[in-house]
Amino acid sequence: MERLCGPELPFWVANQTLHTDQPDLPLCFQLTVLSWLPCIYLWGVSPIYLFYLKKNNRGYIMMSIMNRFKTVFGLLLWVVCWTDLFYTFHETQQEISQPPIFFITPLVLGMTMLLATFFIQYERLRGVQSSGVLFIFWFLSVLCAIVPFRSKILQAFSQVEVTDKLRFITFYFYFGLVVLELILCCFNEKPPLFCSVVTDPNVCPESTAGFLSNMTFWWFTSMAIKGYKMPLEAKDLWSLNQRDSSKAMVPKLLKEWEKEKAKAMRQQNPSNQVFYSKPPLSTSNNIVGESVTSPEDEVLLSGQKAAPRQPSFLRALITAFGPYFLIGSAFKLLQDVITFVNPQLLRMLISFTKQKGVPDWWGYSLAFLMFFTAFIQTLILHQHFQYCFLTGMHLRTALIGAIYRKSLVITNAAKRSSTVGEVVNLMSVDAQRFVDLTTFLNMLWSAPLQIMLALYFLWQNLGPSVLAGVAVMILLIPLNAIIVMKSRSYQVEQMQHKDSRIKLMNEILNGIKVLKLYAWENSFKEKVLAIRQKELNVLKKAAYLGSLSTMAWTSAPFMVALTTFAVYVMVDENNILDAEKAFVSLSLFNILRFPLNMLPQVISSLVQTSVSLKRIQSFLSHDELDPNSVDRKNTQSDFSVTVVNGKFTWAKEDAPILHNINVLVPQGSLLAVVGHVGCGKSSLISALLGEMEKLEGDVSVRGSVAYVPQQAWIQNATLRDNILFGKLYNEQKYRCVLEACALTPDLEVLPGGDMTEIGEKGINLSGGQKQRVSLARALYSDADVYLLDDPLSAVDAHVSKHIFDNLIGPEGALKGKTRILVTHGISYLPQVDNIVVMVDGRVSEMGSYQELLKQNGAFAEFLRNYALEDDIEEDEATEEIIDDEDLFPEDTLSNHTDMIDREPVIIEAKRKFIRQISIISADGETPKSRSLRRNGCSQRKHTEPQEKEESQRIEKLIQAETAETGRVKLKVYLEYIKAVGLLLSVLICILYGCQSAAAIGANIWLSEWTNDALQNQTEENVNMRVGVYAALGITQGVLLLVTCLLSQTYSMIRAAKLMHCKLLQQVLRAPQAFFESNPVGRLINRFTKDMDAIDSQIPHQIDIWMHTFWYTLNVVLICSALTPMFLLVVAPLMVFYWWVQRFYVATSRQLKRLESINRSPIYSHFSETITGSSVIRAFGRHSAFVFMSDMKVDENQKSYYPGIVSNRWLGVRIEFIGNCIVLFAALFAVTGKDDLNPGLVGLSVSYALQVTMSLNWMVRMTSDLENNIVAVERVKEYSETKTEAPWEIEDKKPLPDWPIQGNVEFHNYSVRYREGLDLVLKNLSLSVKGGEKVGIVGRTGAGKSSMTLCLFRLLEAAEGEISIDNVKIAEIGLHDLRSKLTIIPQEPVLFSGTLRMNLDPFEKYSDEEVWKALEHSHLHKFVRKQPAKLEMECSEGGENLSVGQRQLVCLARALLRKTRILILDEATAAIDLETDDLIQSTIRTQFEDCTVFTIAHRLNTVMDYTRVLVLDKGQIAEFDSPTNLISQRGIFYGMAKDAGLV
Repeated sequence: MERLCGPELPFWVANQTLHTDQPDLPLCFQLTVLSWLPCIYLWGVSPIYLFYLKKNNRGYIMMSIMNRFKTVFGLLLWVVCWTDLFYTFHETQQEISQPPIFFITPLVLGMTMLLATFFIQYERLRGVQSSGVLFIFWFLSVLCAIVPFRSKILQAFSQVEVTDKLRFITFYFYFGLVVLELILCCFNEKPPLFCSVVTDPNVCPESTAGFLSNMTFWWFTSMAIKGYKMPLEAKDLWSLNQRDSSKAMVPKLLKEWEKEKAKAMRQQNPSNQVFYSKPPLSTSNNIVGESVTSPEDEVLLSGQKAAPRQPSFLRALITAFGPYFLIGSAFKLLQDVITFVNPQLLRMLISFTKQKGVPDWWGYSLAFLMFFTAFIQTLILHQHFQYCFLTGMHLRTALIGAIYRKSLVITNAAKRSSTVGEVVNLMSVDAQRFVDLTTFLNMLWSAPLQIMLALYFLWQNLGPSVLAGVAVMILLIPLNAIIVMKSRSYQVEQMQHKDSRIKLMNEILNGIKVLKLYAWENSFKEKVLAIRQKELNVLKKAAYLGSLSTMAWTSAPFMVALTTFAVYVMVDENNILDAEKAFVSLSLFNILRFPLNMLPQVISSLVQTSVSLKRIQSFLSHDELDPNSVDRKNTQSDFSVTVVNGKFTWAKEDAPILHNINVLVPQGSLLAVVGHVGCGKSSLISALLGEMEKLEGDVSVRGSVAYVPQQAWIQNATLRDNILFGKLYNEQKYRCVLEACALTPDLEVLPGGDMTEIGEKGINLSGGQKQRVSLARALYSDADVYLLDDPLSAVDAHVSKHIFDNLIGPEGALKGKTRILVTHGISYLPQVDNIVVMVDGRVSEMGSYQELLKQNGAFAEFLRNYALEDDIEEDEATEEIIDDEDLFPEDTLSNHTDMIDREPVIIEAKRKFIRQISIISADGETPKSRSLRRNGCSQRKHTEPQEKEESQRIEKLIQAETAETGRVKLKVYLEYIKAVGLLLSVLICILYGCQSAAAIGANIWLSEWTNDALQNQTEENVNMRVGVYAALGITQGVLLLVTCLLSQTYSMIRAAKLMHCKLLQQVLRAPQAFFESNPVGRLINRFTKDMDAIDSQIPHQIDIWMHTFWYTLNVVLICSALTPMFLLVVAPLMVFYWWVQRFYVATSRQLKRLESINRSPIYSHFSETITGSSVIRAFGRHSAFVFMSDMKVDENQKSYYPGIVSNRWLGVRIEFIGNCIVLFAALFAVTGKDDLNPGLVGLSVSYALQVTMSLNWMVRMTSDLENNIVAVERVKEYSETKTEAPWEIEDKKPLPDWPIQGNVEFHNYSVRYREGLDLVLKNLSLSVKGGEKVGIVGRTGAGKSSMTLCLFRLLEAAEGEISIDNVKIAEIGLHDLRSKLTIIPQEPVLFSGTLRMNLDPFEKYSDEEVWKALEHSHLHKFVRKQPAKLEMECSEGGENLSVGQRQLVCLARALLRKTRILILDEATAAIDLETDDLIQSTIRTQFEDCTVFTIAHRLNTVMDYTRVLVLDKGQIAEFDSPTNLISQRGIFYGMAKDAGLV
């Protein structure tokens, strides 16, 4: 330095700087260190920064006035610096020699200013609006210039005249300009030209925020204020940044995953032919959660030399998202280092209070340094978190996108191993695990680093005694590892129970109507509760482990401190524990506490995530449908569909379903496929679509395909959207399509015409309407090949004739297109070009109608049996009736239809009555009715005003899920406390307080102990001091354990159990109407997400909240007790704290609510997609659906992102308060140093250093708790729904064998669907004797189905009553009534489980009885063929049986129950004529002595009944035997005539 500054200018003078009340720095120091520091920084950063700017171009910013000023000031600074330089040259010429430093410093400074000016312009060209690099540079420059600024003024005062006038003036110019640059640097430039900020109306202010604003998250304040003033709504949210959208994230991950898969393919050993011929990864077919290999796989695997290398999904994730995450890691590294500055400062502070006669400014500067380091640490920490959370968010977006895309292309075999529920779980739970992990993933390396640093400083402080403490920590690690391993296995177990519980709930809710009709709720409730109990047992075990681990980790720092101090004092008498050693060690132990606590959590989170990773990887590795299994490019042959030697199966490991299929369909011809139930007709269609595994043969389909599945798939969208299915709207074409599909009359009836919203699974359309919408979608798509899987079954004869003639037949809209029609209707066969007869998966005959008749094979036989009855029935309906059709608009509330529109319904989930029931009225209060006015308008044509009224009622069927706004009501907390138990809750609070008091006591004792060092009384007291310290610490641990066991394992699990029971009970007892207005997804959400919060999150959060609350209280008490002045500061700080947390809680709660409301659509759209994946693929709408899913995910992230930022925003502000507390604690310690002993100073400051953490956690937990307690609110809302009448009324129980005769009487019976609606049945009075067979007929909306619903009391009487064998049904319990009636519903619903369970869930009947029922229902052959017989597993919804077989299972149920009264809702749709005959004859023989009510769709079935009841507009029009009615020539005669029966 002497060489630079010369001998006159010393570099450092201790007396001038440290040991004086007026410190100043020597000139040499100012000119070197202070001047060069900013320069070194800027030149050091510039290469990296230049590279960054080169890579990231955000556009071009126009030159603004501010930018001009910045540039001018920069150039002026250069001029000023070089003025100094030239002045030095001038002096040299004047023979005044200056040391070299006077040349070097101005030169370096001038160059640096030029560099800064260059950056100002270059940033503008690259679109940087606010520069962090330059801000730090100007800030450093100002900071370093403050010292010369002060010392030059001091010099001027001390001297008479300023010696070096020019440098004096240039310096103040320099200082002024640097300050101006710093000020200008705080403001932002305009956004670049043409960037999204300019175009997007609701852009996220982050993109335009300045450096300071970004560091402190100031840009978020506008939303916090808005959220505080009024609850946020979706429209208040900012658009998602481009970098966070699905569009950017999903392809990024998929690209890496594809690379990984390709790499794995390359590495598989090509010489190993056995293996190579198998498709890649078939071994992962049946991995769900854990890998389960089937025996065949085992054999294959052992036969190979090496198992295939799985592509690593983890590597794909790391390459896609690792680099961004690493920036966060760099911040973390910086923060870890800074963390250790404060204990060192604390040591200096304590030694400062001990010394007498040192200058005060030391103390003050220490206090401010502590504040400054803490503040910098806060900023850096939150930047780190921001990067981590964003990575987590990106991961979630990418994972959901990848899973969704995969689910559209997996094979059916893979679909079987992953049910819809499981895949939704992958999306919700498993993707969330990744988000949770990324936040703390850096702890994996940061924790060990912090531990090493802490130990190093401790060693310096206490020497080898530290090893004793370390030993304790090391002993705790295996304990923790065991706990982690155990909890991991519990977690997996709990997930399995949860999966199966949700799967069961899903089915119960989908089939709720059947459960009600059969009175089976209890059996299913028991099943759910049994699974739930297992789940709770696992939770309980996990909670025991959790309590142990909490105790171990909370007591750890104390145990460590105790052993270390005890060893330290005992080892050597000269070791004296004074304040400096004790409290610096304590604050280091406290730093240790966080990494030690986090490490096990991160490891366990890592473990959970690895399970999720495995699950996701196995799902993403499933086999995909081979897009080339069907040749779409075929142009050689004249045939538009060809199958040659086809052999197909649903899954590689199953037996083939279709054998030796050879079918050639000429271009433009109509081919009918006929055969019995389950002979493989639908499978043939699936094979043509490429949905089945092709084992051998060739399939080609020329041109685009339209597909109409047997069970129509309807989206939750408007009717028009369902038909257009993504095509452009063309009015004329659209009208023709509606006309051809006979949908025009339906539109007049629907409340909003074709803009009516269709509910989930098409809930508010009848089966026939859904099938026709499905046909309309196919027709509108204008494809080349039409695959129609039995579309006519769901509509009645009249409509099906219309559709055949206008759409499918030789003269229909599709003539000239290739059509393949699966059908049971014989009357159309003469009009088709070719017929394929299927028998047991083979084509038995093929040819035209005439040829097949001539062959006189199976087909001719089949025809002879049925032709007669079918021809009669389908006789042309008279013209006049068609004209009348608009006189009878279909009653919106009955899905039943009849002679004019006789459509039985097809899928369960059609809630038969109250169809549009719950419409949210304009004022959003009570659901208004869609009114039954239409029943009344049959006599008159629609009048004009009605038409108008109709058009205004396009209202939503499904109520929007309501988001509670505002603060969570106190009564919700009370509800939870009640569930836990009031006394228990109070006791738990008191215990937390005691445990905290013990911790404080131990530390106060420690401060007393350290004061012994001052009075030299250490030796005699050592044992007592150590003993009491130990006792207090152990008390704390024991209290903690008790509290945890009490709160988490006992009371909170009890609360969870109670709430689930209540919810389940109420949902099962809710009236049918409730299920119409609440989609299944929403109810399932209550049982998954919300129950999960109550099970695990709320208890955990309450625990942390209690800890932090008591801790914070203690800090404030201790600091105030030591320096009462502290109270003056605490008051305003607490006000600020309260204020910030109110802003935060209001905003973040609403963001959380919005986020959870936006989450449901992702999953409902997803499950909708999975169910309709074959339709989506057939129509080639794959990418459109992917786009829709991405939109929904982005919508969700739009509310999730501000939620993350709100936490950062809060963190910075709360920690600022904490830092102020540190500052004031230190300042008061400095001012009162004469009265305080070092022990107390150490105590108060080391406590204050900790408070930041707990303040932060407290607000976070308050808000998390408020967010999660919403779950209690939501569960409570559904556990208070209105229930139907009681299931059993003890004193009104009917006799066990009631009804004996089966007489049914209606007395003046009227019923309406809901309060305020018109009556559907008006004053019915009739009496039916036991054993009579009554047919119920009538036109649509006449109230036929309502009658059956009334017998089961799914509708309650408005007036009058029904009695069965003189027992009034309104007076007995619902189960007593429903279990004595039997219904064969229209739509067969099966539950997953054994066939036996589906027939007899209460296990009332013996096996013989069950077999007998199967025999009568003609299923016994099929069941005997199954290896498991009665224990055969039915899949979700009975998917593995054909629709006809399912219908027969329903018949078997009825035969088993064999009650005196049978209601038959005629379901002749999905069954071929033979099976239908079987059912009819079974009913005639088996139920001959029972009372039978049949809702007839085909008149010929009721022609031999005792009596026929004709309903018209809800009243009895005619009631007599069929022969009498025909002779009376009334309504019935007209109907019979239309049907050609007379």
